[in-house]
Amino acid sequence: MTASVEPRLLDWPPDGPRLRLDHREFAYAGKFVMTSTGKAVLAPPGWEPPADVESYADPLAAAAFNDDRTDERTLWIRYVTVRRDRRGEGLGPRLCAFVTDRAADRGYDRVRIAVNNPYSYEALSKAGFAYAGRETGLAEVVLDRPAGATRPLDPADYRAGLDAFADREDLSEGERAFLADKRERGPPAVGDSRASPGSNGPDESESDPHRPDESASDGPGRD
Repeated sequence: MTASVEPRLLDWPPDGPRLRLDHREFAYAGKFVMTSTGKAVLAPPGWEPPADVESYADPLAAAAFNDDRTDERTLWIRYVTVRRDRRGEGLGPRLCAFVTDRAADRGYDRVRIAVNNPYSYEALSKAGFAYAGRETGLAEVVLDRPAGATRPLDPADYRAGLDAFADREDLSEGERAFLADKRERGPPAVGDSRASPGSNGPDESESDPHRPDESASDGPGRD
């Protein structure tokens, strides 16, 4: 992570802070005013949330997360957003990795996130998240990672996650080519969470907001 960006955990659920984001700069801005979710940000050194909760906060990226309803040792990352002018730098997956590392100190065993496109899947794979073998009722592919640890990605599991997208009728030609390329190549090295060159990748969301830095997850197990 560059010296100009620092991760910061603001609080854990269910006592998270109210974080008002400018909807012109951040996707899902309205979701961050909820106090039932924990919050984490990437921001310049010395950044502080405004004392007036009605004022806009201006981090570079933000994530919101809450407990699984049926397993108190599992944390779900629900929303990830990156400021418009910092998309394309892999900040979303980096923030997810930071939350996952800190979750171990809080007593969580596992962190999960759900995505609905292959670009998000690839970027989060680089951050150590692996296909969990299931999808949500919203056609999102579920990924997880042990809290506080990374693991090598199993090639068969990685390709199974790609295959979960392959039969969808709404894929663009670019997404189909991306899937074919990644399936042939196999799992990426964990730790390289920057966007893939040439893709509308992990920090960018023009037609579809569900990129890792513009991601929402409302599947099973969450409030």
